[in-house]
Amino acid sequence: MEKQLADVRHDYIRYANCWEDADLLLKGLDPSPGDRILSIASAGDNSFALLLGDPDLVVAVDINPVQLELVRLKKAAFQALNYQQCLEFLGFRSSEQIDKHWELVKVKLSPDSQEFWQGRMEEIKRGVIHQGKFERYFHTFRQKVLPFIHRKSTIDALFAPKSASDQAEFCNKRWFNRRWIFLFKIFFSRKVMGALGRDPKFLNEVKIRVSSFILNQARLHLSTVYCQKNYFLHYILKGDFGEDLPPYMRKENYELIRGRLDRLEIFEGLAEAAFAKYASFNKFNLSNIFEYMDEELFTQVAASFDSHSSRPARFAYWNLMVPRKMHDLSLNLHSGENLVGERAEDKGFFYMDFNLSLGDEG
Repeated sequence: MEKQLADVRHDYIRYANCWEDADLLLKGLDPSPGDRILSIASAGDNSFALLLGDPDLVVAVDINPVQLELVRLKKAAFQALNYQQCLEFLGFRSSEQIDKHWELVKVKLSPDSQEFWQGRMEEIKRGVIHQGKFERYFHTFRQKVLPFIHRKSTIDALFAPKSASDQAEFCNKRWFNRRWIFLFKIFFSRKVMGALGRDPKFLNEVKIRVSSFILNQARLHLSTVYCQKNYFLHYILKGDFGEDLPPYMRKENYELIRGRLDRLEIFEGLAEAAFAKYASFNKFNLSNIFEYMDEELFTQVAASFDSHSSRPARFAYWNLMVPRKMHDLSLNLHSGENLVGERAEDKGFFYMDFNLSLGDEG
């Protein structure tokens, strides 16, 4: 894995939010008391959400040190601020009190992390959840492309409550016009996505036409009632999450997560390297890491995860445009995808699959 990611930069925020559906993750992974969970950190959101299941341990792991500083910042915000202040400090709500909030947050950070963020105060003041490369990619689409396709009233109408048949009719007659198809395909092409959104290296294993795939995924999801409450889609099209927030930032979850932060540990390095420090895990949030691996490396890494897990094990992970399923390999695993309900409910509509691989008692 080091070789495949050797030229990938790790000196900026790539993702300021986790773009995998935490509601689906919680349903599939079913975090419970006694669990030891290994979780790809990314922006930290889904690792925080896993604490809702009362596990013994969640290890948030990432090879990007800047992503881990972001996790530390969010963790410190939880520790130092009340719910409304945290919403403001992270950028979910506007505020003139960011400097005051920072004075409370920074004392919860190590001296190194304080220095790191002191040098990036502009990112904090602009709302750190908006400062990732991926978020800026959507910002460019929203500001430079979307106005040539739809009016604000049309965008609002997409999210308005309506029946399944009315939602489908709205999309067919009003949303999926020629300008949407033409400009969408350009902006979400392999070339533009690689330059402005994801690192081009992350697309090395993709064998399909990127723009056509993403366009079809959008058509399928936007034509359903599930899109009306999709906070990911709301962010992409309107610039914020609206009233429907990710699980880790919902008011009813805030104090529960805050009280369990001592169970969240942060580890810099490859996911497999965490085994040396923490021994085995029984549940895994693997994001979409298999997307970047060729078949040979995927087989090796999947076997390593399986051999280091304690039974019964659960592995949750997404495929974006590269099909990778651990239970299709010659491992002692089977599919648990029947446990997670309709694929149409996944707020990460751009993904090809959400996978759940299960290992029985060993």
